[in-house]
Amino acid sequence: MRLARYLEADGTVWAGVVQAAGSLVPFAGGDRSPDGAQAELVAAAMAREVIEPAERAAHPVRILAPVGVPPSIRDFYAFEAHVATARRARGLEMQADWYELPVFYFTNPAAVLGPDDGVPVPAGTVALDYELEVAAVIGVECADVGPDDWLDVVAGFTVMNDWSARDVQQREMALGLGPAKGKDFATSLGPILVTPDELEDVTTGRPRAAMVARVDGEEWSRGDLGDLHFTWGDLVAAASRNTVLRPGDVLGSGTVGTGCILELAAVHGAERYPWLEPGRVVELEVEGIGVLRNPVVPGGGAPR
Repeated sequence: MRLARYLEADGTVWAGVVQAAGSLVPFAGGDRSPDGAQAELVAAAMAREVIEPAERAAHPVRILAPVGVPPSIRDFYAFEAHVATARRARGLEMQADWYELPVFYFTNPAAVLGPDDGVPVPAGTVALDYELEVAAVIGVECADVGPDDWLDVVAGFTVMNDWSARDVQQREMALGLGPAKGKDFATSLGPILVTPDELEDVTTGRPRAAMVARVDGEEWSRGDLGDLHFTWGDLVAAASRNTVLRPGDVLGSGTVGTGCILELAAVHGAERYPWLEPGRVVELEVEGIGVLRNPVVPGGGAPR
């Protein structure tokens, strides 16, 4: 099942099923709030059932983030290739605990952007980076979920871009805390939410999908979701241990290997892979989900 939230010309937000040809069949919505139709979309994905369409046609003017106002966003650090390269660039070896302890940071649920939203360069940075990720969206309230039970609580997957101000991030993390302001200005999600069966590898039973990042149409990054060191069950279990997850909570995978400029520049040089500036357009594509496109725009304002 493939689901989307979208805006109509009258300002109302709807949820719809994405058909094979790309058309939308609406099933819920009609309000104008930032989280309009979000709960209905997540519930429909969690139900895994045939959806009764609304008695109206869809007239989308813009696709929105499938979850526009998540209760929380946790972003993991779960691809070994990314972690190893990023640490090596700082002169650090891999830590043994990384292989046993799925770690994450909390980012800002008030700064979610959707497809085609402009990403303002935050004040104080000259090192804007993208991060190629996939995110799971929680579908039911839950706590202390066992690793084998993750499909009982995950509504589906979407593409995630964990935008990063690397120079700000580097300074604050040198103080032993963070990331914080280096991250909380923007997180892009979209374009749609797909149920887990859409990404399931028939051989392993684990989600797999080719992941690609393009800057101004040129491929910069490529990886595969199946290269996660941890399973999604491991990540859900870690996130829900001793706490409650709520419908709409977002769990990011972390950056796939080669999936950011920090890595690429460390390996191939900053001249080949410079930091992002206004006018650049970043496209993250995940097989089975689609393309999440965002232009970089001048900073100074809040995300729209």
